[in-house]
Amino acid sequence: MDYFTLVIAAIFVNNIVLAQYLGNCPFIGTSKESGVAIGMGLAVVFVATMAAAITWCVQRFLLVPLDLAYLQTITFILVIASLVQFVEMFLKKVVPPLYKSLGIFLPLITTNCAVLGIAIICQREEYTLLETIVFSIASGAGFLLALVVLASIRERLDLARVPTCLRGTPLALIMAGLMSLAFFAFKGMAS
Repeated sequence: MDYFTLVIAAIFVNNIVLAQYLGNCPFIGTSKESGVAIGMGLAVVFVATMAAAITWCVQRFLLVPLDLAYLQTITFILVIASLVQFVEMFLKKVVPPLYKSLGIFLPLITTNCAVLGIAIICQREEYTLLETIVFSIASGAGFLLALVVLASIRERLDLARVPTCLRGTPLALIMAGLMSLAFFAFKGMAS
């Protein structure tokens, strides 16, 4: 498989949050400030990449040989939860302001369906280990891109006159929908 095509497809054409609709909770929840969005996006890139690589190995060398493939989802969730605990401890020690600003959304990476979705997509598409790593980094980068763009839009909209009933989450959902439509233009280019 052509790695360049895989990267472009994962970031733009099949963006994990705007085309696959996975990971919407942290997408909306952490997109109020650009700094927090970047921190969350980088955490998701790291966790998604590590989780996809580890789950690929677990699937190939443990679950399939022992005929335990039916335990895939629960095993993948355990791997992701362990990685998130590692990231949480790391950020708490090294970058306390980011840890504090991410708040409840950092532990929510454990239940972030985008991370689990990336790992499962890698298995479903039967990617090699290298393809899995490239795809997961690119998918995480697509999540980061969408998160930063939405955070930038929301920061600008905070300065605009917006009807009271649309402030906050309603306007964020409208912007996410419009971004999703914009990203669907890339799907037409891939055909």
